[in-house]
Amino acid sequence: KRRGSRSRERASKLFQWLIDPIPAKTFFRDTWEKKPIFVQRKNPHYYKGLFSTAEFDRILREDDVQFGVNLDVTSYTHGKRETHNPPGRALPFTVWDFYESGCSLRLLNPQAFSSTVWNVLSILQEQFGSMAGANIYLTPARTQGFAPHYDDIEAFVVQLEGKKHWRVYKVLLGLSLDSTNFSQADIGKPILDVVLEAGDLLYFPRGFIHQGNCLPDVHSLHITISSYQKNSWGDLLQKVVPAALEIAMEEDVEFRRGLPLDYLTYMGVQNSDMDDPRRVKFFSQIESLMKRLFNYAPVDASVDQKARDFLHDCLPPVLTPEELASSVRGAPTRWEDGRVKDVGVHITTQTQVRILRAGCARLCSDGDTVHLYYTTNNSRVYHKEELQSCEIKPELTDAVEFLIHSYPHFVKVESLPCDSVQDRIALAELLFENGIIHTAEAL
Repeated sequence: KRRGSRSRERASKLFQWLIDPIPAKTFFRDTWEKKPIFVQRKNPHYYKGLFSTAEFDRILREDDVQFGVNLDVTSYTHGKRETHNPPGRALPFTVWDFYESGCSLRLLNPQAFSSTVWNVLSILQEQFGSMAGANIYLTPARTQGFAPHYDDIEAFVVQLEGKKHWRVYKVLLGLSLDSTNFSQADIGKPILDVVLEAGDLLYFPRGFIHQGNCLPDVHSLHITISSYQKNSWGDLLQKVVPAALEIAMEEDVEFRRGLPLDYLTYMGVQNSDMDDPRRVKFFSQIESLMKRLFNYAPVDASVDQKARDFLHDCLPPVLTPEELASSVRGAPTRWEDGRVKDVGVHITTQTQVRILRAGCARLCSDGDTVHLYYTTNNSRVYHKEELQSCEIKPELTDAVEFLIHSYPHFVKVESLPCDSVQDRIALAELLFENGIIHTAEAL
């Protein structure tokens, strides 16, 4: 139980470490989605161990890093950004030559190569309830990596080595998500103008325009940790509204009534300036149907769709040695002395089990069937695997919910609310084999 409590708290503790000394409660109340903030620590070793240029070099030498897939080589000169990705594997000989020529390097998915970054992101995704991603940027002295731009994510810029000059500007209303059509005159003076040194942190919400420049005498290495992409009310409503409309069309005759015979003569852009009482009546009917639509909104089912998307986005959990030894990944089944030993799962009614992580599994109804979706077999590479699930018999859903809500505590298999001992053990074996639960003791 002690281990479980620590597991449950580590997401909030890790996030507190990321933004310290700002209390997390204060941050989410006053800063989150509202304004940029700069944390200056004057401690170059604060983030030591998270990532380094030496590890960047090791990854280039030991792993299959592909230009354009895992690594971008870019330059920004005379107001123009260029990408210089050749085809194939990014070998140190070529990559460091680009760097020496003044190009910036962007490692697009460091969690696939760095266990430390993987661990940090897999924990932070529990804190945010949304995918946590990262890019790593290595920029030579005297260069600017990217033009002024904005992103659709909440960004935490963690300075790991060297220094970088950052400017953050106001949000420009009316820009589309992919717009770069703004000038220096449009964005005006920065609302935050700071130099990040190793150990410092810069946070800015999505939509805030920003740019970074290296200083003349030192390189810069930073990691941008991001979250909350496509996690707005609007994104949820994109799932709610079409589903609600489909249900309403089936169940409510008001949605199936025909449009006025002559509506094209007074509605549409070419008629938008027309002063016609028929337009008023038309808009009134639309408003009435929109209000009526709420009664058919499958909100919980739409939230489950969002949850399935999130589970597919998630990194798999990083297991502690104890969790590894007590889960299917550490099962003692092996080939030894010319034969297979320790085959099968040895689970009894007295075995204590627990969901591997809070949020690593979720029950969702898919019409006539119920599936348990889970992240434990996900890849460190984004969407490399399909979303994993297993079908749960309707009579076993209460037992799965009991397990999920019991976290972080271990429970005995005999306490699962099933109709028979056989059902309890069969369910525990199914969840164990899929890596969703582990036992209190090593197998």
